[in-house]
Amino acid sequence: MTTFEKITALLDQQQASYRVVEHEAIGQTEQISQIRGNLLGQAAKAMVLEVSMPDGAPSRQLLAIVPGDCRINFKSAARAIGGKKSSFAAPELAQALTGCVMGAVPPFSFDDRLALRVDTRLQQIGTLWFNAGELDKSIALAVDDYFRIVGEGCCADIATPIAVTA
Repeated sequence: MTTFEKITALLDQQQASYRVVEHEAIGQTEQISQIRGNLLGQAAKAMVLEVSMPDGAPSRQLLAIVPGDCRINFKSAARAIGGKKSSFAAPELAQALTGCVMGAVPPFSFDDRLALRVDTRLQQIGTLWFNAGELDKSIALAVDDYFRIVGEGCCADIATPIAVTA
């Protein structure tokens, strides 16, 4: 089963309000948000991080979800799962854990080794937009349904707004 099929099966099972949008295969948040017609702050950017744990414990992997108009705060993301610091995971590891190419990673973890944390800013956006495991398919999902499915416990302040200069 592909990641896209896993997502739609989960959303159907949970009776979530969503729609699938097909488009050009683009993995950049700003470009795809323009094509889909959503606000940048409604886009879910998904990043796989490697988190250093205290006391020499083995590192952990984290799927961090931030709004499209923000960037990841690596230290806050690490702390959200009890770690000290974090950095981007190697692309090969990220692809192995998500089953997706970068740019297509959805805001869902289907691997127990991949913890999920979602920036709290996304709770108030109305509709969450994301690439759905494939670069040419996006999903528009009612944000209340998203948090009902993933749970409020995955929320954390892990993003920093990107400063806009005129």
